[in-house]
Amino acid sequence: MKVGAVIITMGNRPEELRALLDSVAKQDGDPVEVVVVGNGSPVPDVPDGVRTIELPENLGIPGGRNVGTEAFGPGGRDVDILLFLDDDGLLARHDTAELCRQAFAADPELGIISFRIADPDTGETQRRHVPRLRASDPMRSSRVTTFLGGANAVRTRVFAEVGGLPDEFFYAHEETDLAWRALDAGWMIDYRSDMVLYHPTTAPSRHAVYHRMVARNRVWLARRNLPALLVPVYLGVWLLLTLLRRPSRPALKAWFGGFREGWTTPCGPRRPMRWRTVWRLTRLGRPPVI
Repeated sequence: MKVGAVIITMGNRPEELRALLDSVAKQDGDPVEVVVVGNGSPVPDVPDGVRTIELPENLGIPGGRNVGTEAFGPGGRDVDILLFLDDDGLLARHDTAELCRQAFAADPELGIISFRIADPDTGETQRRHVPRLRASDPMRSSRVTTFLGGANAVRTRVFAEVGGLPDEFFYAHEETDLAWRALDAGWMIDYRSDMVLYHPTTAPSRHAVYHRMVARNRVWLARRNLPALLVPVYLGVWLLLTLLRRPSRPALKAWFGGFREGWTTPCGPRRPMRWRTVWRLTRLGRPPVI
């Protein structure tokens, strides 16, 4: 199976990007084809053979990754598997691409693999980087209902069937939107603890737009994908959880601004998942109200 990789960058991590590209070049098996997308910025120097695309403006994370996908043909069809990797990450092992080939070849229902993210110094994995509710044991691989955006592998047939990431999200929850559409189409998602991306431990709130985008896109996610009966339940649970976490006053103000924006702005096409998919999510341990 042919493997490609899409990496988006703002051009501000040249050393980390070079280290990531070196780790991709060292993968076992056939070489991984790589496209680096400068998301509104020039691309730093890269090794020979790495294709680059420089966008005149920042299209956001999903928009940038979609441009990288299309560089491999419509929906990435020129390759069988696409890796999506954060530009400050690093593949910990040389066999990750080969493990992806084996996993997709062995399981025709497998559409997406979520890698384990580990701190390069401590080897620890944050709970938020384990894409399931029971996250206390990051070393346990399992079926899951979503995946990590900057550390994953996608079978390109998924894009052909359900489309790419939602451009309009810009940042936050775009992975879950794609995951729900893939699950509704019959694909499965695995979290694999043996496929590791080293990434410095950071807080998502380091992004200035975090609280607003998280709230807005949560509403969009529900409006686009959930049966009408579940939309108020899902958003009510998230509102309650947000209040219980007691964010700062400025953060809460930004969150409620985003929540309001999610209801008053277009969210893209609505394609509610089937109730059979709701049951599948529930059996996988995460009903779409949590």
